[in-house]
Amino acid sequence: MSTKEERDIEKEYSTSEFVAKLRRLADSLESGEKFEIQIAGERIYVPVRAVYNVEHEREGDEEEIEFQIKWSNK
Repeated sequence: MSTKEERDIEKEYSTSEFVAKLRRLADSLESGEKFEIQIAGERIYVPVRAVYNVEHEREGDEEEIEFQIKWSNK
């Protein structure tokens, strides 16, 4: 099995693109199927066993909410 190149990418989407991705994610979760998404030209396959969490950060005048999906490829 080949090792994947390390990556740390943050990509902005329009509101309608973000909503569409969230809707597809919700549909996958409800149906118990893996989720597929393309980010910056790479197709990512999120397995059903993934763990989902929400993170909130605040620093000065800025706030951030991150919807995170984590899994191991082992």
